[in-house]
This record gives sequence, C-alpha cells and structure tokens, in this order.
Amino acid sequence: MTVALAWACGESEKPIQPFADPPEEPQVPETPNPGNPPDPVNPNPGNPPDPVIPDPGNPPDPVIPDPGNPPPLAGPGPWPNEPIVNYTQRYNLGRVRSVGVDDAYNIWLLDGERIGVLRPGDTQPRWVSNIGQARLGFGPDKLALGSTVICGGSAGRAYVGYSAPDLSPAFIYSPDGRSHPNYDDPDPTRFDPVRYEEYQKGDLDAVKLTEDGSIVLEEHLQKSARPNGPQNVGIRNTNDHHFDEDRTVLSCTKVMHGQHKGELYIGTNHGVTRIRGLVYNSHRHPIWYKPKVDDQGNVVGKTQMTGLSYALGIGLNGDVLIGNDWNVGVVAPSPNLADWDKVDDSLNLERLSTYVPQVNSQEEFDYWRGFQQTKDGSYYLGSRDFGLWQLNIVRKSDGRGVKVAGLPTDSVLSLAATEDGSLFIGTGGGGLWRMDAQKQLSKVNGVAGSTVKELRYDPTVSPAMLYVLTDAGLTVLRGH
Repeated sequence: MTVALAWACGESEKPIQPFADPPEEPQVPETPNPGNPPDPVNPNPGNPPDPVIPDPGNPPDPVIPDPGNPPPLAGPGPWPNEPIVNYTQRYNLGRVRSVGVDDAYNIWLLDGERIGVLRPGDTQPRWVSNIGQARLGFGPDKLALGSTVICGGSAGRAYVGYSAPDLSPAFIYSPDGRSHPNYDDPDPTRFDPVRYEEYQKGDLDAVKLTEDGSIVLEEHLQKSARPNGPQNVGIRNTNDHHFDEDRTVLSCTKVMHGQHKGELYIGTNHGVTRIRGLVYNSHRHPIWYKPKVDDQGNVVGKTQMTGLSYALGIGLNGDVLIGNDWNVGVVAPSPNLADWDKVDDSLNLERLSTYVPQVNSQEEFDYWRGFQQTKDGSYYLGSRDFGLWQLNIVRKSDGRGVKVAGLPTDSVLSLAATEDGSLFIGTGGGGLWRMDAQKQLSKVNGVAGSTVKELRYDPTVSPAMLYVLTDAGLTVLRGH
C-alpha cells in the first residue's frame, strides 16, 4: 500500500489520536478507538487537505520582529561548578514534575497548579499557585485538565503548558456563523458561545519574574503570526482560526544556537507550534493518510492521521526534529515566523517525513519520545516501548532505523545530545545512560531515581549543564 505523507494540514479532517501514556508522563484524554471516525467538517474527505482560505477583510500579515540575541556566554555561570549536584537536596526543591531554564539562568519548576523559580543566589525556590490557566483549578469544566511542562524563555520568562480535552470536530464557529471550507454562507444561528469558550482551554501561559522576585502571569499566548481572526482566543490554527486542534502541550524545547536562538517549539496533541516571544505559529506535523473503506471493502476516502508530538529536538544546523506516535520528520524552518505552517520547500525545506519500517508498520504506534542529532551528524530516536534507534535519512520519504543494543530496558523517555559528542538516554526504570562519542554505552552513576522524565541541556555556560529530572528529583551534570 502506498502511504501519503505530508507536514501541515488544511484542518479539514479529524485526526486519530493514540492512546494515553502511563501515569509518569503528562496525560491526554484517551481516544477509545484508533479507527476511522466520521469527518464532520470536510464535505469531500477523499480530497487532500484544503488550501488556506483567509477571512475576508483581514489585515495584512504583520512583520514579526526578531527577539534579539540572548545574553552572551556566561563562563561557568551562576550555579555550582561541580561535576554532579543533586539540586533537589541542595536547594530543597520538593516535588517537581517539569523543569526549564531561562536566559538569565533562573531555574523554573512545575508541580501541578504550582509554578516555582530558583534564582541564582537563592537557597530554595519561590512558588506561586493557581495563576493563569490554573487559576480556577483543574478539571473538565475548568480552563485545563492539568499542567504538563515548563520551558525557559528569555531572561525572567517561562512558558507553562497545559492539557485540555480534544475537540471532535475541532471546528468552532465564529459569531458570523460562516462554515468551512468556503466561508461564503454566514448564519449567526450556528454560533454557540459555550463552545466558543473552548478556545480558551489548555494551551500555553507565559509567566515572568517581577523586580521583587514574584511570579506573575505575563500573558496566555494568543497572538498568531498571521492574524486571520480574533487575537484573544489562545493558540488556534494559524492558517484558519476556526480550528482549535493544538490544545494540549506535551513537550517543549528552546533553540540554543544558530539564527533562531531563543525561539521555542512546543509539541502538542496535534502538531508542533513555533513561538517567538509572545507570538506563535501553529502548526506543522508529519502525517499519513489512512484509507477509509466501506462495508463492501471499497476505498471511499481517507483520514488524516496525526499523533502526539512528544519528541522534539534541534539539529546541528537548526533543523527541527519531530517525532510523534507514528511518524518522524525533519524540517528547516524559515526565518519568517509567519511561514512556519506553510508546506513549501522554498520556505521550510522538508528533509524527512516518514515512519521507520524497521520498528513497526505505518499503522502501529512507535511512541517516539526523543529525537536528537549528535555532534557527528548521526540521528537518534527514543521510543517509549521499542528502545533506542539510530536513524539514517536516505531521502525525504525513506528513513531507516537500526536498533542500538545495550540498554537495560526498551523504555526510552528522553534524549539529549551534548557538545562533547555524547548522547544521554533517559530510560523508564533503568536510570540515565550515556553513549559517548565512540558509541560506547555506560550507566551514569550518581543520579537519583530510575525513571528519567526530562533532559534539558544548556551549552551557553562552560562547562555545559545537563539538567536531569527523574522520579526522585533534579540532578545537574556538568562538563559534557
């Protein structure tokens, strides 16, 4: 069977979501059956995704300014210059579910409805509770089901991700009641103010430090790079604001080098959103199309298949590395933020969009949780269920995997490539492992905990810092 592959969708079909992950990972509501649901929006589901149709009367696309360069290299920086430090013990961190570091080397912490920050010079973190999307508590009738990840931004800023139930269909009528795909049939009776409020759920908060060290909400992200609709409804599709597909933030990574240094990418329940400051472009993703078959066995259309985008990395030359529960992709991002969601190789060169047949068939989940490129140019993928794989990109539609032997478990939850040529491998139950530049595997001793939830790498200090968050707390390694 020939499988069609693509990167961005016209938002005309409801994607199939994989099952939720075990409790140690951020949760997304389970979709009971990964089969073919009906497509309630697209009048002709056999066609490829529809082209972008702008709203009439929209203003021209704005020029998104460059956020400027982060602070210069800081030498060893403000934190202990020791090979390994248990930060949970030394700084009395308490329970931490996610960690991030901003450009001023403030360490940001997330624990449910609590957001914390450990500033250079502090002996313990400061915490704030119930701000932003957490201000009403968590639950199906609140602004979020829970918090998921935190990622550092510019100096004094962090981004906090949340989860929300998937919408099916993801289309939300605006007050004028115009319907997809032509938007030439206004009918205000279609507008449902309760459903319109769904725009506000989940997504991403930006928080910041005040002069006295307090944490406050800066903004719930809502500025699209192409404002073809309302600008106060959280993250929704940049190419058509009527679709609210990226509602749960599963992962985040900050660009640490190159021309896009300081930008942020978040992986969601549907794709990958790119963020510059407080402006976003949503979204891109590697996808495939599953044939739809009627009772007589006839192919009557196709359904766009996306996956949960947990695996995010930045390649040596600034490429964005994406792995979801089915597919993997590599794309070179355009300098213009407004172009991110456009499937055009002259703007965002697509180097890879495929699945890895050596792991599973296209229809089976691979559960990618890490995607990194090491100093020698090699690509590595980590799967929650199927171990560590080296990936060879033969051509855009052909990625071949070779399994790396020697780990104590096939549960790989996080990866980090470091400046010394190493690949650090965070496992579920087997602790932290290192593959050095000579491709030799060894267990990293001295890191408390057996399940590595997150790896954050900061090469802007020397020696570089690797933040290792496990089920037992936060440990920092230096010198890689």
